[in-house]
Amino acid sequence: MPSLNVQIFISAVLGLIVGGLVTQLGDDSVLRADILYSTGLLGSIFIDLLKMVLIPLVFTTIVVGVANLQEHNQIHKVWTRTLAFFVLTMGLAMTVSLVAMNIFHVGEGMHLSMFQDAMANYEHKKLTPSEFLVQFLHHIFQNPFSALAKGEVLPVVVFAMFLGVALIVSGERSKNILNLFKEFLDLVMRMIGWIMKLAPLGIFALLLKLVATQNSELLTTLIEFIVLIIGTTLFHGIVVLPLLLYIFTKKSPLWFWRGSREALVTAFATSSSTATLPVTLRCAEQHLHVRKDIAGFVVPLGATLNMDGTALYEAAAALFVANLAGIDLSLGQQLIVFVTAMIASMGAPGIPSAGMVTMILVLQSVGLPVEAIAILLPIDRLLDTVRTAVNVQGDMISSLVVQELVLKTEEKST
Repeated sequence: MPSLNVQIFISAVLGLIVGGLVTQLGDDSVLRADILYSTGLLGSIFIDLLKMVLIPLVFTTIVVGVANLQEHNQIHKVWTRTLAFFVLTMGLAMTVSLVAMNIFHVGEGMHLSMFQDAMANYEHKKLTPSEFLVQFLHHIFQNPFSALAKGEVLPVVVFAMFLGVALIVSGERSKNILNLFKEFLDLVMRMIGWIMKLAPLGIFALLLKLVATQNSELLTTLIEFIVLIIGTTLFHGIVVLPLLLYIFTKKSPLWFWRGSREALVTAFATSSSTATLPVTLRCAEQHLHVRKDIAGFVVPLGATLNMDGTALYEAAAALFVANLAGIDLSLGQQLIVFVTAMIASMGAPGIPSAGMVTMILVLQSVGLPVEAIAILLPIDRLLDTVRTAVNVQGDMISSLVVQELVLKTEEKST
């Protein structure tokens, strides 16, 4: 039985081929109408199933992720500096991504008819900065039960973060509640596993409909997007991260690459930060000379939370989809994409299916059509190789920077 990635790839190719054959049928063809109706129905069911588990996944993941920090109270200095540096590097990655998308406007002018129904009720309002701030704050602080019922993503995230902090403050008294959330998260992940069994059929149906109703210009646009993502990801990995390393530690980028190449190659080959973790730890401790206690905390935490390449990709993908849908996202909406992509990339469990759901989270945060995953998922495996290598690179650089900051603090205290 082929792996899920292989099944998705095969179904994507078949969807493109069958979609091309359907375009040869006349617009008045009954067979064409029946095929488009059937594939539209199947694609909608797949999308709706993913939407169904989105809010439970986001809510429980954020609560459990924040609450788990209570296990590391004994190394307060390490984890506060670690989280701060994670946020800094992911913020810079998304800034590079959004700037590149605003310069090159990849996907602009396509106006895919596939998204017209999904965007029929989309409202785009021009707001002043002060009006946007008032509306944004009013939107994120809501009745959590209302937000959960309506599928409002940002209010759910904010409430989940508050609840996670409350669990930290409560300590041992809330241990049973935290265990309950962990068990519920496991159940949600199992449900996602069931839904993902339909992914090949869902992707086949969505791509068939896309090709049957669009022209070949989409392929050229998709290639442009792939080049832009690889280019910006490499820029972040070759320029931004080494520059931060030099600023904080005065270490040479060449020295870093010599010591980290085993982990970077493994990450590129496996497309998994988690699978690469043993090699990453070995490189950090033996080749880069990071203290075992610091590497043992920063690197495993980074494999879950520090996702520079993922955050960069999700932010760019949101703008790419907006261009395909014919929407000009305002600066305020791009700020929402910035915040949501960071939360999504930090909160997603390390499996491909969860990554798809968090991509939907980013798209929904500004009202974009989630049907776009039909375009994004087939190219995801290719892009995943480069961004995983950058994710792992960020983990090792973070361990070096945190070690430097902690040592400076210890020197001052003595």
